[in-house]
Amino acid sequence: MKRVKVVFGHLSPPNKSSLHSSPSLTTSECSTLSSAGADDIVVVHGLRTAIGKAKRGSFKDTTPDELLSTVMSAVLKDVGLPPGRLGDVCVGNVLQPGAGALMARVAQFLSGFPESVPVYTVNRMCSSGLQALFNIAGGIRNGSYDLGLACGVESMTLRSAGNPGDVSSRLMDVEKARDCIIPMGITSENVAERFGISRDKQDAFAVNSQQKASRAQQLGLFDQEIAPVLTKFVGEDGTERSITVTKDDGIRASTTLEGLAKLRPAFKPDGSTTAGNASQVSDGAAAVLVGRRSAVAAMGLPVLGVLRASAVVGVPPDVMGIGPAYAIPAALQQAGLTVSDIDVFEINEAFASQAVYCVEKLGIPFEKVNPNGGAIALGHPLGCTGARQVVTLLNELKRRGRRAYGVVSMCIGTGMGAAAVFEYPGK
Repeated sequence: MKRVKVVFGHLSPPNKSSLHSSPSLTTSECSTLSSAGADDIVVVHGLRTAIGKAKRGSFKDTTPDELLSTVMSAVLKDVGLPPGRLGDVCVGNVLQPGAGALMARVAQFLSGFPESVPVYTVNRMCSSGLQALFNIAGGIRNGSYDLGLACGVESMTLRSAGNPGDVSSRLMDVEKARDCIIPMGITSENVAERFGISRDKQDAFAVNSQQKASRAQQLGLFDQEIAPVLTKFVGEDGTERSITVTKDDGIRASTTLEGLAKLRPAFKPDGSTTAGNASQVSDGAAAVLVGRRSAVAAMGLPVLGVLRASAVVGVPPDVMGIGPAYAIPAALQQAGLTVSDIDVFEINEAFASQAVYCVEKLGIPFEKVNPNGGAIALGHPLGCTGARQVVTLLNELKRRGRRAYGVVSMCIGTGMGAAAVFEYPGK
């Protein structure tokens, strides 16, 4: 019935509430919802590490190549795929020198991958992990290979985001260029002020994120998506010990509205963004195995999800957090779907201000957003987040057991938004 509804939607005049701005009768939109195609881009499997608090959490003494190696190895081991079958590996990373190109190649060799498998990195700020998946999908579509690994990793313990690098002093003469270096917390304040997102709304959203994540952790819902990491941890007394990390550090089950209300603004004396309603600075990694459906079927590999659409858009840098409000409609239009067709939205909670704005702007029911919590509770390891969201989304849809659609989206520093639409084919 959902398929019939969507098809009839293409043949009917668009209504005022439609997100579509293009003509209602198009072949490109309908094609994304056709029956299983041999050239479909499918997700076979994905895993993530637990997410550690930067500077003091479980991974404070772990290098990003070790985090990345863990998930790269675990994903292929789970499905019994020799690494030599991969056509390419793309790794999202933001803070490592050279976007982590050396780190990624080292991680590949630590994983036991042969030298014949190529690897490269991509940096599109907070969407880097999702962009890695887009890039691998593109390589499959253009016929370069049939299978690839899309990853994301970040150690915000070892590298900070404060250095803008080598840029011209002329940026101060161009407003939009100058806005690109506005601190992220100030862009959150800009969104809250410009669009009327109150402190109460932000704190309520943050409490809800913590509660959902705490419930998911207690029920073991994250267990199937987390690859254990055996690593070292140096205590305050200097003693080093081995630990196996399987749980996210940042979830605070005891969070209350009353507690959040006591926190001081973190970026402006009279602001509304606090440490409690913003994403946590974190360490973590994720990997997603992606392939052409025909090749995946020939190898007897499972299909966890199908990539139905992808979009990246630009928005004003000084309110970069609004990116998902524009990227999501673009991706939905490409897929021939509307907000009401989507079962789960995984929207990165960079800040509660921007997440609330995007959800309200698009009219998304809050119960469909981050059902197991988001970055306010789990953390936001910059290069990892997009890949982590894909893993979390598809596992949630799989638990529901029926054919369903999900969206992954995030805002991007310097003023962009990214979104992807996935279909879970059902059991």
